[in-house]
Amino acid sequence: MGYTVTVDKDLCLSSSRCVLDEPDAFRFDHDELAEPTETAGSLPADRLVAAARACPSGAIRLHGDGAPTDLD
Repeated sequence: MGYTVTVDKDLCLSSSRCVLDEPDAFRFDHDELAEPTETAGSLPADRLVAAARACPSGAIRLHGDGAPTDLD
């Protein structure tokens, strides 16, 4: 089962790291802030966890059974 992926827009720095590393999971919105794609939750869990941990502002959140709580 995949995770639900959200991005806290108040924390997003638009570093583009998530968009460049996982373009199937993240894109920029009209304000150039990251947002998850419709298929983000279908990516393998280890790739989503890596993207969340690599986010410089900690804006990426993973929700669902087994979602890690130690992403910072």
